Amino acid sequence: MGKFISFRVLKTAFLVTLSFNIMSNSYAGSARTNITTTLEKKPNIIWLITEDNSKHYLKLYDESGAKMPTIEKLAKNGLIFDNAFSNSPVCSTARSTLATGLYGSRLGTMNHRSYKKVSMPEGLNPLSKILKQAGYYTTNNVKTDYNFNDDHTLWSQSSKTANWRNREAGQPFFHVQTFAITHESKLHFKKGAITNVATKHSPKDIALAPIYPDTPTFRYTHARTLDNHQKADNQMANLIAQLEKEGELENTFIFYFGDHGGVLPGSKGYLFELGLSVPLVVRVPENFKHLLGDDLKKENTRVSGLVSFIDFAPTVLALAGLEIPSEYTGQSFLSPDTSLDDLNKRDVVFGQADRFDEKSDLVRSVRKGNFKYIRNYQPYYPDGLHNYYRYKQLAFQEWRNLFKQGKLTSQQAAFFKPKASEALFDLTNDPYEMNNLAGRAEFQTKLVQLRNILREKQQMSPDLGFIAESKLVQTDINTSFYEYGNATNDHIQVLIDIANLPLMPFEQAKEALTSALNNKHEDRVYRALIALTSFGQQGIEFTPLVKNLLAKSSSIRVRGRALEYLTLVDNYDPTIIFNQLYAQAIHDLEQVELLNIATLLKEQKGFVFTKPDSVTLIEAKRGTSDFMINTWLSNQWAYVSHKY
Repeated sequence: MGKFISFRVLKTAFLVTLSFNIMSNSYAGSARTNITTTLEKKPNIIWLITEDNSKHYLKLYDESGAKMPTIEKLAKNGLIFDNAFSNSPVCSTARSTLATGLYGSRLGTMNHRSYKKVSMPEGLNPLSKILKQAGYYTTNNVKTDYNFNDDHTLWSQSSKTANWRNREAGQPFFHVQTFAITHESKLHFKKGAITNVATKHSPKDIALAPIYPDTPTFRYTHARTLDNHQKADNQMANLIAQLEKEGELENTFIFYFGDHGGVLPGSKGYLFELGLSVPLVVRVPENFKHLLGDDLKKENTRVSGLVSFIDFAPTVLALAGLEIPSEYTGQSFLSPDTSLDDLNKRDVVFGQADRFDEKSDLVRSVRKGNFKYIRNYQPYYPDGLHNYYRYKQLAFQEWRNLFKQGKLTSQQAAFFKPKASEALFDLTNDPYEMNNLAGRAEFQTKLVQLRNILREKQQMSPDLGFIAESKLVQTDINTSFYEYGNATNDHIQVLIDIANLPLMPFEQAKEALTSALNNKHEDRVYRALIALTSFGQQGIEFTPLVKNLLAKSSSIRVRGRALEYLTLVDNYDPTIIFNQLYAQAIHDLEQVELLNIATLLKEQKGFVFTKPDSVTLIEAKRGTSDFMINTWLSNQWAYVSHKY
């Protein structure tokens, strides 16, 4: 990394002379070269991130949201993006895309949290390290929560006190600050708080989304998170005041956004708009307006085009005047030759959801304009499948209890029922994605269009989510998962084709299902079993073949999916064989995946599983991966072994 020897600011122009050792190709990590160069003065860049924050919580976007004066003031001097999105609805996967400029499914960071930290591809560094090597002072306060390897060289400083003040005189800085007051954990209050702890926002005035039951618990929960947003706004005001006091406000692009969508039930962790949409405000500094197109320099400009986290890294590098790595698939949304009209023509974003803690699913989405397509590759898994951390929230618990009592409308109850393989929503008329149009004849052209957009994206970018995680982490990979994806792309495309068999009539899919179920490659059999289960009773004729796989397959993953099929489709009692499979699992992620199946079978078929006396957990230190796995296994066993 480059070490500054001198840094002299020329007062008569925005030029600085830098003398330091830098990489000859800063983003590619090439050999070091000693150079002295004169560079145009660079802007500072700050990211202000509130956790678990859908745009719907801000009055800037929704009349019923919280008034946030600090953010509204930033907006007056910049841009308000009405359609900004995370590419994943949970923090570690979303933040990994922000930090690397790569989709999680491409890099291998798609699971929250990673069992195995992922290596960056050869020659590509995370964004903060690229900036650091180019002369920026990079600071992070304080959250990282990445799913890739952090070798502690990503930042000039990363701590609870990290700040740009320690930089060299005149040195540009990139600062990231996270505000945790809006995090999901802040809603883990006890029931007594509803009557004993008053909120600034009146629960009576809350406008609840129609997917929720209208109860005091939901109203109070919503009011409490609006209060937390105003607390975050006050905290951000202090940081901006410091920036202004030091005379750097008009040298600094300030990005304010959420790390993914909202915190109320059915948002964080799910590919609905409530889980992916984020507020995004960019304050444009007076001294660097020349870095934007003319019609983006106007105050309080609203942008309707679609942007997402995959675009953030190239945007920052463009503002810093640095070369954008060829590996990036996102596009900068701020540059001199980008107009407001150009931005408003952007109309496609992608989303992905995989494992969140111990709960696993496989879902992909694409939004084009105001139409949203969701592809559920395991449609028999309801969104509301038990997830320990999610259900610590009282509103989540109440929602499920009301479902069990039959007290929800059909649209409110849908969260706890199996899904369709495909969903299509008209967001103009259905902003809360309650009416699936995929089966309606008049929308078939739009359905096929969005389905094809998703498939084309998968063909261009290998999706590692189609390889079972427990298999992926045990695969002998000498390079990164990114490079492994390149090398095995043909195989991954076959797996996606198998996964898409439920999109055709069963009679047309039978031959391909038979071939895949009899294939020698475990991954193909695994995907075929999930596809077969998606057909439900239509596939009952395959039962003898599936029973043979359960009895004879050498793969614990295949046997687990065979058991899943037999229980859901053929009324098989899974309790005894499940414990045998669990005991035979050689990897703890295999056990996590098996217990995810057990959770489904409990909720869909009512089976209760008895934890064997032989099941013991190794001692582990808090903060380690072993402790994380122990927590997941303990929570899952507690749930599947009790009648509640």
